[in-house]
Amino acid sequence: MIEVRATEEIDAPAEAVWSVLTELDRFQSWNPFIRQARGSTEVGEMVHVRVRPSLGIPLAFHAKVVSVTPNRELRWRGHVLSRWLAAGDHTFAIEPMANGHVRFVQRERFTGILPWLGARLLAREAKRGFDAMNHALAERVLERERLA
Repeated sequence: MIEVRATEEIDAPAEAVWSVLTELDRFQSWNPFIRQARGSTEVGEMVHVRVRPSLGIPLAFHAKVVSVTPNRELRWRGHVLSRWLAAGDHTFAIEPMANGHVRFVQRERFTGILPWLGARLLAREAKRGFDAMNHALAERVLERERLA
């Protein structure tokens, strides 16, 4: 198993971050990593995801939403072709901080043959993508907060 984690402190309330995070159909307008996401964020529903790593090779997969705690956590599990080939358990967490900010944590646990074979490359590319998305999410939330 390979785990990749990225965090970003956001100067906004959890509800504002949650609002942007769960508007899947708007990801393509601000998200440099998850270029497209369609579906529902309800437990048991499917999300269709298209990711663009920095290598430029697009990756598409379907994920099942396995956990939702509004304003706190969204988690889905997906795989590419088959679970034994490549699978991931992805968590987006919003952690309130004492200063009124939140810490946004993006984490994925990868399993399967492909992640094992390309562990270093996968970890590097996923971390870059997570960092880019986290930063863009913070900018998008702050932009919305300024306009509100």
